[in-house]
Amino acid sequence: MAFTVQDYYFRKAKKQNYLARAIYKLEEIQKRFKVLKAGDRVLDLGAAPGSWIQLAGGIVGGAGLVVGIDLKPIQHAFPKYVVTLQGDIFDHDFVESALRDYLPFNVVLSDMAPATSGIKAADSARSALLFERALEVALWGLAPGGTFLAKLFQGPEFHQLLAEVKKQFGKTRVVRPEATRKQSREIYILAMNRKS
Repeated sequence: MAFTVQDYYFRKAKKQNYLARAIYKLEEIQKRFKVLKAGDRVLDLGAAPGSWIQLAGGIVGGAGLVVGIDLKPIQHAFPKYVVTLQGDIFDHDFVESALRDYLPFNVVLSDMAPATSGIKAADSARSALLFERALEVALWGLAPGGTFLAKLFQGPEFHQLLAEVKKQFGKTRVVRPEATRKQSREIYILAMNRKS
């Protein structure tokens, strides 16, 4: 059997005690764009099992805060400046009451992806819905000058969503990290300098 990129990142994550291979996507984006800084307040949407929290927490440190939300419980034990919440980000009341005390955030991250069906149009439409909701939460919870980074499957909605992001942020980039699986249509939209 051929040794794939997937095997490589999966094994590397296990060896380094990371909760998922997805950490390497954020790590690469962080190296290139310095998305996270010491002392930042970070919101991580779709955070389970918690590898992005691991990386973000290590960077922001005790002077910062990381809040992770997912539909699934996040089982890992994190330092006290990390808060994990279980809930649905489409439930507006839950989001507002759960996050009110932690506002504003400097960075909102989203690695959310739909359960894929294999039907490209349906999967990209579901991904677009998750991306739109992550953007709504970011626009509600980010401080001026803040950063938004979110996953999106490339599909017919892509250009419209990118245009929407560009209206709200000073600088945008489309990024496809090396740790992304070859056959995957996922990319990340990185938006910096939230307009006030």
